[in-house]
Amino acid sequence: MLIKGYEDGPLVAGEALPARRGFWSNHLLAMCSDGACTERPVPEWFGEDGADADAMSEVLFDPDHWPTFRVPAEDGPGVVVIYRNLVGDQGTDYLLTHPGTSHAQQIAGWEGDFPGTGLTWQELVRLADGPSAATAGIQDESARLLLALPLLTDMDLPETAPARIAAALTAVGAPHETASTAARHLLAHLERRPRHDSTWESPLSGS
Repeated sequence: MLIKGYEDGPLVAGEALPARRGFWSNHLLAMCSDGACTERPVPEWFGEDGADADAMSEVLFDPDHWPTFRVPAEDGPGVVVIYRNLVGDQGTDYLLTHPGTSHAQQIAGWEGDFPGTGLTWQELVRLADGPSAATAGIQDESARLLLALPLLTDMDLPETAPARIAAALTAVGAPHETASTAARHLLAHLERRPRHDSTWESPLSGS
């Protein structure tokens, strides 16, 4: 797999991984583990266990293979998530892709924090609900929402947002009895970030 700017990185298609046990706890559990939670987050919140998470972490964080997840959109920019497993500089990169071009623009990176400009809830939902069937990548709307969830920086959320996230978690395998708890903790983590300023340009605005 080739993406401009990552020619020297051993990128591999990761679209099959979200269906495997252990993926979602690796991708999302750290968002519940910043010390402000009253409950200890565990892989079981996502329908997985410690062994699942450990086995998947060996795949996701292999320096010789950087799993890459394409989230193409039918109308407008899509997102690519790259596990940048560079020794000494490991992190997760979020890139914006434009239809009809090979250019990918980095909009955020996450190495325990989130320094980039993110998405509003409306933009996140529009991205999740608008897959491009003609382009290779993640097509499932629940997986798309959860893959891009760390990009959410605008916490002016509708009342339906927690239920939408909980439903997405249930759809990818989280138990009904823990999905709401996980959704609540994920949103609480995101809410503690600096709030989205209405004067900022969204990365999906075309600017």
